[in-house]
Amino acid sequence: MTNFFVQNSDIILKLLVAMVLGTIIGVERILVHKEAGMKTHALVAMGAALFIIISEMISIKYSSVGGFDPSRIASQIIVGIGFLGAGSIMLNGNRLTGLTTAGGLWVTAGIGMATGFGFFNLAVITTVLVLVVFVLMSIIEKPIREMSNESNDKK
Repeated sequence: MTNFFVQNSDIILKLLVAMVLGTIIGVERILVHKEAGMKTHALVAMGAALFIIISEMISIKYSSVGGFDPSRIASQIIVGIGFLGAGSIMLNGNRLTGLTTAGGLWVTAGIGMATGFGFFNLAVITTVLVLVVFVLMSIIEKPIREMSNESNDKK
């Protein structure tokens, strides 16, 4: 059993890092009462990492096959997450909701892809920047929205 973990330590590390980074983003989403939380973001990041790992394994296994392009798997992750994100966007009256959730899921998939390729620095830096966008931008956005609402009320 120990041999299994040693032989697969690289894969385990990539999947765990993706899961942890996705979870961190999900925690922030829960704190602001959004639909997609820890589990969703963890699964998106880990799933993207999984598909990148599969892509790498396939490219090694079939390296002698001409015309084979394993990078297509990575491009399909982006398309698939687009569908998932689109499902989180709702129209309430004349107001769209869920756009930030969709964007968060999309970038979380990118974090998972970076982790799957082993680009841990890129994944961690991006996670920090996502949290900056979610947390700092919310703080900055709140008074701007209030000013906008006040000007609309005066009309």
